[in-house]
Amino acid sequence: MAVLRVLLIAGIFLTVVYVILSLYARATCRSRLARTWDAEQGPGDRDTFIAEGLEEYDQSLRKKLLLGVYVVPVVTVATIMYLTNYA
Repeated sequence: MAVLRVLLIAGIFLTVVYVILSLYARATCRSRLARTWDAEQGPGDRDTFIAEGLEEYDQSLRKKLLLGVYVVPVVTVATIMYLTNYA
């Protein structure tokens, strides 16, 4: 029962971290796109340029790498548990 409680708390914590990192990364991408358009006075409307850039970001590998927030801690804890108990 205690293990389930720890897993639930860890899952909630990792979800909060993931959401915060995701929002931060998206805001950083939006800011970078806005600076790029301002510097170059890019093609078309500024809002359209940013929206298209964010659509590309949504499909990018960088966004998918944020899922490492879940994978890395779980693998690390599992490895430590294995090494502690069986090695």
